[in-house]
Amino acid sequence: MDAEKLKKSIEEAIEKAPERKFKESVELAINLKDVDLSNPKNRINEEIILPNGRGRKLKIGVIGGNEMIAKVKDIADRTITADELDKLKDDKKSAKKIVNDVDFFIAETALMARVGKILGGVMGPRGKVPRPVPANVDPVNIVNNLRRTVRARSKEKPVIHVAIGTREMEVDKVAQNGNEVLKRITSKLEKGEENIRAIYVKTTMGPAVKMEMK
Repeated sequence: MDAEKLKKSIEEAIEKAPERKFKESVELAINLKDVDLSNPKNRINEEIILPNGRGRKLKIGVIGGNEMIAKVKDIADRTITADELDKLKDDKKSAKKIVNDVDFFIAETALMARVGKILGGVMGPRGKVPRPVPANVDPVNIVNNLRRTVRARSKEKPVIHVAIGTREMEVDKVAQNGNEVLKRITSKLEKGEENIRAIYVKTTMGPAVKMEMK
């Protein structure tokens, strides 16, 4: 991908978008072609660490035993102990509220089966299944990295929407983030760039700008 063309498209998308009263994201829409997404193994589902961060604070949830919770209590936005997890089994309303409010979850490996049984039906469709973390691994770095992470998912439709920053960020930094996303997604496609029909850049509420690919 041509980094300068992506930067130019980002600049144009921001220029064309009216100012809003909230912090808008800058987003990529990557349209795929000749990819059989009815086969789950061909679908994209990647967590990508953006080199310059998201431009806004993401909410991270941690599900774990007392020792893991103690390590992250000052940096996690939501913590759920094993006992609290069990209580959510009969409180679907609270479970949905928690999952909707958190961007990414991690969970102690030993609790993953219980998490799947109790919260899997809520987390799965939202793409928020926790990343398993062994009890002997320090979760702090993982939490900090997740704050700079985006998830790229294709599902059944041949398009991937990914936030690569905010319009308040320097364009160069947003472009670097976008290049990282495109590089990762291209590497997961069987024919690389040949499986990409088109790439669009837009702000949350702004018009889409088609990126020149050649």
